[in-house]
Amino acid sequence: MGAGLLASIRTAEASGGLSQGDAALLRFPAALELLEADFWIQYNELGGIQDNEVPGGTGNPDYTEALAALDEDMDQYIHDNTDDEITHHTFLNAYLVSKGAAPANLDAFRTLMGSTATGVNPDLIGHRLTNLTQLTVDTSWWTRYRDDRHNPDFNPNHVFPQAVPTLGVNQHTAIPRTDADTSDPNFLQAIANTAGFHFPTIEQGGNSLYPSLAQRATDVEVLRILLSIGPTETMHFQTWSDKAGNAPALTAVDPVTGVSVTFPDLDVNNELFKKNLIMPEPTVFLDRKFPAVSVPGSKPSNRFDHSANEHGRRRHRGSRIPHRHGTLHWPIDRVLCLHEATRARRGQRHARGLREPAR
Repeated sequence: MGAGLLASIRTAEASGGLSQGDAALLRFPAALELLEADFWIQYNELGGIQDNEVPGGTGNPDYTEALAALDEDMDQYIHDNTDDEITHHTFLNAYLVSKGAAPANLDAFRTLMGSTATGVNPDLIGHRLTNLTQLTVDTSWWTRYRDDRHNPDFNPNHVFPQAVPTLGVNQHTAIPRTDADTSDPNFLQAIANTAGFHFPTIEQGGNSLYPSLAQRATDVEVLRILLSIGPTETMHFQTWSDKAGNAPALTAVDPVTGVSVTFPDLDVNNELFKKNLIMPEPTVFLDRKFPAVSVPGSKPSNRFDHSANEHGRRRHRGSRIPHRHGTLHWPIDRVLCLHEATRARRGQRHARGLREPAR
C-alpha cells in the first residue's frame, strides 16, 4: 500500500473513518463481488432477462431454452442474481469511498475474451474478468451440506464425494462459446447443466466468506454490512442448489476439446446425493461436546488465514474461502487485498506491519 493512501486512511480514522483493517474487510468482498458480477453478467446476457436493471446482451434463445429444463424461471433467477451482485460491489465501494478509503477496482484485468455467441454484449468481448468457457467445477458442496457425520472443521482430511465427478476434472464450458455450440441439443444441454452446477459453486463462497470476515470487524457499521450482505449469498446458494438437482441426466462430448461430461440422475434414495435435501444437515459446531446443529457455515475464528490461491483444495462447509473458478491469471492475493483482510482483528488497527491499540 502506498504512503499516500496509508496517510489518507490514517486521516480518515482520525475523522471518524475506517481503520485499515475494517476497510480491507470491505474491499476484499467488494473485489470478489466484482468477479461474481462478471460471471453473472455473462450468464444474463445469454440466458437471463435484459432490461433497465441489468442491461447488455440480447439473449440466446437456444441456451435460454436449455436452462429452462432445470427450471422454467431460470432466466428470472439469473437476472435477479446478477442485479444483486452488481448492487453488492457498488454499495461496498461507495461506502469505502464515503469513509475516505480506496475502493476495489479490477478494470486493469478485464482482458479475457469470453463468448462470441449470439446474445452477448459485443462491447464486452475481450473485456471480461472471468472465463466461463474453461471451468473445472468442484461439486463437493453437494454432499458437504448433506453429510451429518463429517464437518471439515473437525474432519479436515475427509473427502466429500462430488455430485458430478466429471465436472471436477478437465475444462468445461458453461455458456455457448460460439453459435456452433448451439447446434447439438445434447451438448447444449450439457452446457446448461454445467452452468446449473456452477451457479451454486459461485454462491457458496459468500455463504461462509461474510460471516468469516464479520468476526474480524471492529466498526459496528462494518459488522452490520457484512452480516447483512452475507445472508443474501446464502439465499442465492440454496436457490441454485435446488435448481442444479433438476439437471437432466446425460453424457456429452465437447466437439472442440473432446472432453466428456456425465450428469447423473440425482433423484436417488442415497441421502448424500438425493436432490431435494437442500437444507443443511445438523452437524457438530464449535465443539464436539455440544449437540449437532444446522448451520449454513461453521467457522472457527482462526481458519481464514489462507490465500485465495488455495481455493482449489480448500472447499468446505464454512472455514476457508471455498471455491476456485480456474479462470484468474493474476496475483489475486495482492490485487484483492487479501493480506490486509486476513490480518484484521476485532479491536485492532493495522498500518503495514504495525499494530496500533484500539481507539
